[in-house]
Amino acid sequence: MSDRAENAETVDGSDLPRDHRLAPGICAEDYRAALRRHPAGVTIVTLDSGSGPVGFTASSFSSVSLDPPLVSFNIANTSSSIDALHSADSLVIHLLGEHQQHLAQRFSRSADQRFADESLWARLDTGEPVLHGTPSWLRVIVDQLIPVGDHTLVIGLVTRVHAEADDDSASAPLLYHEGRYYRPTPLGSANNGN
Repeated sequence: MSDRAENAETVDGSDLPRDHRLAPGICAEDYRAALRRHPAGVTIVTLDSGSGPVGFTASSFSSVSLDPPLVSFNIANTSSSIDALHSADSLVIHLLGEHQQHLAQRFSRSADQRFADESLWARLDTGEPVLHGTPSWLRVIVDQLIPVGDHTLVIGLVTRVHAEADDDSASAPLLYHEGRYYRPTPLGSANNGN
């Protein structure tokens, strides 16, 4: 089967090549503005590059499958971490608590600042960097790297799960919405009379 046939969609009975540049009326600014209104959990992905630790924030984390346990996130092809990710066999995805906003900000900055404070992290026995005080983290084996537009979709097979037993650190995940960090407030609480 040709590449053209594999990338075709049937619309009104005709086969047309799937060309994402042909989305009429959609500009990047409008697209970003719409997606900024959808809150996302904040994660930090860490891995060992062979020449040192690598890490970055990602708000695209998602569960994919329970059996086998698969998760996903994506990374921009222009990211300073993309080459290390393509070389990695495994990584750790940290599901941040609201008390870790400082880490989310640190891992969004220049790569040389991310692991500069060695008191913030250690290594697992398998070599990946892990951040102290993270309520939940997952060690995953890189299962698939799929080019999608200007990003790479990463599918990972979960091989180890850490879930903090301390209810205080696990009770408030860090969220990102409209360019700011938040923590959730339950609906139906005493404050809104429900």
